[in-house]
Amino acid sequence: MLETFITCLIRVLVSLCFIIPGFALCKWKRASANHLATMSTILVYVCGPCMVIYAFYNASVMANTKGMDKGVMALEMLYFGIATLLLQSLFMLALYFIFKRKYEDAKYRLLTGASVLGNVGFFGLPLVMALVDNPIVACYSSIYVLTMNILVFTVGVFCLTNDKSYISIKKALLNPTTIALVLAIPAFIWGSYISDNKIVNEFAEAINLLGKMTTPLCMLILGIRLAAVNFKNLWIRPFIYIICTLKMIVFPVVCFFAVYFLPFLDADFKKAILIISAVPCASVILNMAEIHHAEEELAANCVLVSTMLCFITIPVVTLLLNIL
Repeated sequence: MLETFITCLIRVLVSLCFIIPGFALCKWKRASANHLATMSTILVYVCGPCMVIYAFYNASVMANTKGMDKGVMALEMLYFGIATLLLQSLFMLALYFIFKRKYEDAKYRLLTGASVLGNVGFFGLPLVMALVDNPIVACYSSIYVLTMNILVFTVGVFCLTNDKSYISIKKALLNPTTIALVLAIPAFIWGSYISDNKIVNEFAEAINLLGKMTTPLCMLILGIRLAAVNFKNLWIRPFIYIICTLKMIVFPVVCFFAVYFLPFLDADFKKAILIISAVPCASVILNMAEIHHAEEELAANCVLVSTMLCFITIPVVTLLLNIL
């Protein structure tokens, strides 16, 4: 129990340390919050997709090395995708029915998205890989990114803009993560057969390098944003704590117990559900807010406060792993 808690705490603190350079550069006038839209676009449209592609490629290689059945892995990933899409959608739907009469107020629309959409890829992937010794969990994280982005680019953008035109099948399917999945599936199927090729390895490492930029770049953006806001005012809005409680305590506990009693799901599946759903509010909410110029300050506050608090909440919530 103590080992899991300490491992989780160290991993979270290391990720949070990447905030410091962004914060310092902004305070020293070497970086500006005015440039965050460009950085966010690179993060969402380049680094994130590369992380997904490499996770599937690496899982294929590792499956071959460890003698794992890729057909079984693919089926488990399908289960994970269905489970995460349902859990996120149902939780958001519940919040919608609770607060729909107050939707003219943007903060209630933001609550609906921010209480469910998490920093899955940028924060969750390294965390779940540190706590679960199984190559498939990297794919689980990528699958979660996929199902979350279906909601981000539809319901999430609606929550920011109050424009229902974003809720469409086209917006759900045509986003950076689903496009990345089109490339990731062949990488998973044939990755183990072509991994010995030197040229393939060079390209794979290049994609991996871009993918690894996601967490540092995400945290740098948050650091710059943190330096640009009034730090005192960041902590005095009670509404932010409601969102953080829903996102980092209520939502992961609900997700965990929703799958806990299903006998056909293994322990690693359940661990991944808990860990990934417990991450802070999605930085992509802030990225989308920057791109669409809608509710940037409120979105930033949700992401910043939840990220600052996650070094407490994530280690505590992951103590539930000990009942598996």
